[in-house]
Amino acid sequence: MAQAVTLTEQLREAIKKALESGKKRNFKESVELIAVFRELDLKSQESRMRETLFLPHEPRKQVKICVVAEGDLALQAKNAGAHRVIGRQELNEMANNRKLAKKLARECDWVLVQTDLMPIAGRVLGPALGPRGKIPVPLPPRGDASALINRYRRAVLLRVKDQPQIQVRIGTVDNTLDELVENAQAVLQAIENKYKGLNVLEAIYVKKTMGPPVKVKLR
Repeated sequence: MAQAVTLTEQLREAIKKALESGKKRNFKESVELIAVFRELDLKSQESRMRETLFLPHEPRKQVKICVVAEGDLALQAKNAGAHRVIGRQELNEMANNRKLAKKLARECDWVLVQTDLMPIAGRVLGPALGPRGKIPVPLPPRGDASALINRYRRAVLLRVKDQPQIQVRIGTVDNTLDELVENAQAVLQAIENKYKGLNVLEAIYVKKTMGPPVKVKLR
């Protein structure tokens, strides 16, 4: 318990310092957490990580959710403020123009797909989404599109593949310090659950988009 309290205090101190460092920018900077692993065998599938984490607090920056759907689900998505809503016809157009699919993959943070449109979405969008570490998220035909969109506004992808580290946004500069600390704790908890502890970590840093990294004291 004492160790957990200490890490929380060290996170708070590092995040506060990161927020205060660097020049003020004319755009809303993200706040990122970087976890660097030690002696991780990236050739082993067990050492790799790919997990969607829903943060306790939504980053105060627009997360672009795109929805592939038709009918009622498409209407729900539009009403919920989805960044883009794409139907079957537009998917067919993208099948003949790879640039459109690549543009969508760059533009969208998450792509939610009505389940019966998954086969065509996977074929058309998969080659563009895959290299960016993005995968279509199933949206059941009778699901609540609005609820899922709102949930994915808090989502981040924790990924360890080619490099022994995770770099993930935990919020923005206008999130409160408490929110950023709790989001950082959620990321570290996910890492701890995956690797059965935090001893696998060599270092933790926090930084603003354009700011210098601030090291979190671990030991």
